[in-house]
Amino acid sequence: MQLEDIETIAVLGAGNMGHGIAEVAALAGYDVRLRDIKEEFVQSGYEDIEWSLQKLAEKDTITEEEADAALDSVTPLVDMEEAVGNADVIIEAVPEKMEIKEDVYEEVEESAPDHAIFATNTSSLSITDLSEVSDRPEQFCGMHFFNPPIRMQLVEVINGKHTAEETVEVIEDLAEDFGKTPVRVRKDSPGFIVNRILVPLMNEACWMLSEDVATVEEIDSTTKYHMGLPMGSFELADMTGIDISYHVLDYMNDVLGDEYEPAPIMEEKVENEELGQKTGKGFYDYEDGDGADVPTDEYSEEVEERLNAALAKEIANLVGGDVAPPEDIDEAVMMGAGFPEGPTKSIDEYGVEKCLNKLEELYEETGAARYKHPDYLEEAAEQGGFNDGAGDDEDSGPDFEVIAIERIDVDVPEGHNEKQVGHIKIDRPHRMNTISLDVLDELDQAREIFEDDEQVRAILITGEGDKAFSAGADVQSMATSADPLSAQELSAQGQATFGRLEECPLPVVAGIDGFCLGGGMELSMCTDIRIASNRSEFGQPELDLGLLPGWGGTQRLANVIGEGPAKEIILTAERYDAEEMEDFGFLRDVVSKDDLFDEALELAEQLAQGPPVAQKMTKRAMLKGRDDTEAGLEVESQAFGHLIGTDDVMEGMTAFMGDGEPDFEGQ
Repeated sequence: MQLEDIETIAVLGAGNMGHGIAEVAALAGYDVRLRDIKEEFVQSGYEDIEWSLQKLAEKDTITEEEADAALDSVTPLVDMEEAVGNADVIIEAVPEKMEIKEDVYEEVEESAPDHAIFATNTSSLSITDLSEVSDRPEQFCGMHFFNPPIRMQLVEVINGKHTAEETVEVIEDLAEDFGKTPVRVRKDSPGFIVNRILVPLMNEACWMLSEDVATVEEIDSTTKYHMGLPMGSFELADMTGIDISYHVLDYMNDVLGDEYEPAPIMEEKVENEELGQKTGKGFYDYEDGDGADVPTDEYSEEVEERLNAALAKEIANLVGGDVAPPEDIDEAVMMGAGFPEGPTKSIDEYGVEKCLNKLEELYEETGAARYKHPDYLEEAAEQGGFNDGAGDDEDSGPDFEVIAIERIDVDVPEGHNEKQVGHIKIDRPHRMNTISLDVLDELDQAREIFEDDEQVRAILITGEGDKAFSAGADVQSMATSADPLSAQELSAQGQATFGRLEECPLPVVAGIDGFCLGGGMELSMCTDIRIASNRSEFGQPELDLGLLPGWGGTQRLANVIGEGPAKEIILTAERYDAEEMEDFGFLRDVVSKDDLFDEALELAEQLAQGPPVAQKMTKRAMLKGRDDTEAGLEVESQAFGHLIGTDDVMEGMTAFMGDGEPDFEGQ
């Protein structure tokens, strides 16, 4: 079967996941049969879809016509034969119990057409075991959506032992047609990728609480404000439901053994029906207390060491067990769990060997099976990380073709730690440094390399040659992708690349000489401070081509110089000289061509000697507050509380009182 052969999709189960999946499929243009065991269940799911579509239309995410068409394509049913009789793909989303799912597939088998593919939305159960209930295990795979399906981008597509490659490929294509990002789980393993990372991490937090190693406040403060995860461990458990984590862990314990024994406090919470927000009480009290009020200043080094060790162990199980490679783990966890950085990358930075040593220490002390490390963890430690030590050697990394990078030593006071500026140079002078897809890819890689290098404290971006910083998008190389879908994907890729640059924790300076037009000007908008030569020219010529800035320019330019001037620049499509852009507030300074690089580098070196953590949090607060002042102020206050106890603050105060220069280390 190919994607184009799929017309009708049956979704079994009309609960939160089922009706969400049905809505996604309907919006993608498929004929959807939504089925549940009782009329009131399926009607409730149908009404939930109707409500959600109306909300999307009210927010102008879709049109009223699209909402109506999607709802019209959903048929609520109770009769199984009517639901699956002519279905091409059957997505099962019934409760997460093996016996219930097996019963469903025995019934489905009687009515489903021979060509139909079965896809189970399980979050952890064995794809292989479920597939063997059917007489078509080769047409059976996992298709794990994340809640809520309408918003969450990730879909884990899981191979069972018997799954045919063709089956996985068509389900991956279907997920993409739904507008989702599929990540393949190459081997059937409990928890797959995201839950295999999150649930043992949560369990280790519970064990520390059960054994009085740390308090709820210490664990969540460390997780959220020091390790940088989106939520505290217990805050997340309360939000998702403690019972959900417990049932996944209980299944992993049954299949994989004592290493996944649930902590006593987790079992206690489930037995007492203290399941989190949905019951009013979990690890935090949501009825009589303040809820998840996570303190910013209760960091525990022991908590960080244990949680990172648990994280490293599960990554090693996934990579060493051929379940998923590091890059897929990072992509899945960032999309599915909201991690700001991929876990394999963060553990490589923290130190795989350090995690290995901690596990060995804990296993020797306690004898607990959960601290017994897999063999692959030793291999990862020997090779310098899960990503083969990439980034450990400053000369290592990809061979760039359309950009060039270098590290420039900063002149620091005697006795201070070494610091560097990472220099990215767009290296296509023969094409006016225009931005191609290759430039976007390599720019993203270069930014990541410098972010990973502890000595690099600021980034400087320039263009090679004497004609242009960048004259815009490489229209000639992109002309072959002129269809609407390809153009939309091109816009999304540029927006994502530039967005990551804008969110870079390091200060970023642009040294602009010559033409800075279109996509090149949009690139410069993502930097923090811009300096230009007096011969530079700026503009957004897209409207003269019947287009509009497609890499974030319609949003960022107004944020930099205000809506009025931004509209003038974009709507007139005219050229502006450097002095005019300085008057608009776009440029920090205008200098001669001969002085440009030295001036821009001097600024980058100055920023490179600033406090890294405070710089990162300042940028984060300003970005967060761009559209929501209250959110920005909340991030600001949390950051202020976090920073007040750092070594950098003590260093800054000591230097200030002694009239010296601080040597910030980012601690």
